Amino acid sequence: MTTGNLSNLQPEADTGVVVRPKVNLLTMFRLGLFQMGLAMMSVLTLGVLNRVLIDADLLAVPPLLAGGALAMYQFVAPSRVWFGQMSDARPMLGYHRTGYVWLGAALFTTGSFLAVQVVWQLGNSLRTFGWTTPTYGWMALVALAFALYGLCIGCSSTPFAALLVDVSDEDNRSKLVGIVWSMLMVGIVVGAVLSARLVEGLTFETLEDSINRLFMVVPALVFCLGIIATLGVEKKYSRFASRSTLVDREDRITLGTALKVLTASRQTGLFFTFLLVMTMSLFMQQPILEPYAGEVFGMTVAESTRLNAFWGMGTLVGIPLAGFLIVPRLGKQRTARLGCLVVALCFGLVILAGFTRSATVLQVAVVFLGLGFGVTTNGAVSLMLDLTAAEVAGTFIGAWGLAQAMAQAMGTLLGGAFLELGQRLFSQPVFAYGLVFALESLGMVLAVWFLGRVSVEEFRTDTRKAVTKVLASEVDL
Repeated sequence: MTTGNLSNLQPEADTGVVVRPKVNLLTMFRLGLFQMGLAMMSVLTLGVLNRVLIDADLLAVPPLLAGGALAMYQFVAPSRVWFGQMSDARPMLGYHRTGYVWLGAALFTTGSFLAVQVVWQLGNSLRTFGWTTPTYGWMALVALAFALYGLCIGCSSTPFAALLVDVSDEDNRSKLVGIVWSMLMVGIVVGAVLSARLVEGLTFETLEDSINRLFMVVPALVFCLGIIATLGVEKKYSRFASRSTLVDREDRITLGTALKVLTASRQTGLFFTFLLVMTMSLFMQQPILEPYAGEVFGMTVAESTRLNAFWGMGTLVGIPLAGFLIVPRLGKQRTARLGCLVVALCFGLVILAGFTRSATVLQVAVVFLGLGFGVTTNGAVSLMLDLTAAEVAGTFIGAWGLAQAMAQAMGTLLGGAFLELGQRLFSQPVFAYGLVFALESLGMVLAVWFLGRVSVEEFRTDTRKAVTKVLASEVDL
């Protein structure tokens, strides 16, 4: 993989820097435990908690308000660029990445439980006063709680992504990314199964105790996984000091600098738009799939939560299938295009499943949707690595993370908004939910159109020139 590194570093042996060993497969899987934990937290917030908020038999919060509150953790995504730059420039606990990963993990696991407590206060106010000023006040606090939760996620996940760059080389980076992203899918499956068991037989009377137990057990496990995943890895494997010509001077690489590099090529705008449309189209289903299963198919909370497992299993097959069979034959860009088209077709299958009222048909449709998502993810992430300048690793990764996170937030919000629109337009739930899935399918086709106009070579040429110009003018080499 060409990364656009302009530092022209000498071999490590010539510079007197300690030569780091190559990261091995066991360590790759260990690093994947962190992504696995993040996926488990995603199941809790966008799966279980979203269902509790929206379900008419539980809290019955309007989908637009519920989706908007949960999406706040993504709308604070601009902070990821800052966290990336901070991890580049200011070590914590003696390390550029690990200290931030641990601090963020401690905060977001604790913050998730505190956010749930605010949700219960919202529910109490809603039952007592209805939709009055006190209830809207609690709704605003729920949104604030998830905004703070998102800041903590960014503090941890962005330096972790930069750590993946630091500990890998060009000849093994794609393998590392493949393993870590596969572990992300494993986390979705594990989180779905564990959550389903912990909320088995959930009723309104047992709601608060069951969800509180869930948000104590799983976040505690996730924090432990984060420590195990990163303990000692940066010290043993990181090449950050030997690769950067800006060690101890990265604080000059500001947010403004990162944005100048990011916007230097028109290809960046095209790829940014592709990421935005693709990610929004993929994640509009996230806040509505489980309510769809409950309202149209009559599934319980536990049964609808297990849909995450079916989706995760399909994705877990799709990622290595693309990496080992499709990408070598078609290339990254064509693989991403194929994945988008498969996802578009699968949203049609999800709609058709609604007319059968068969839970089995829905489960099969969700498996194939996950398969298409896996192919899309592998192609898009691999292509994204080619569109990254290594000289500003943390800030650049933060910028791409911003694009994806904002798209996820918009997708979550739009999913709730279009569902509410569908409920106003149609009396039958299957048509209301089908409207959202149909719009997602059209969005994937539009993403393919933008992808066809992306040129990696043009991006590399433009970005090399921009990085050289920015570093020469703003960094005192």
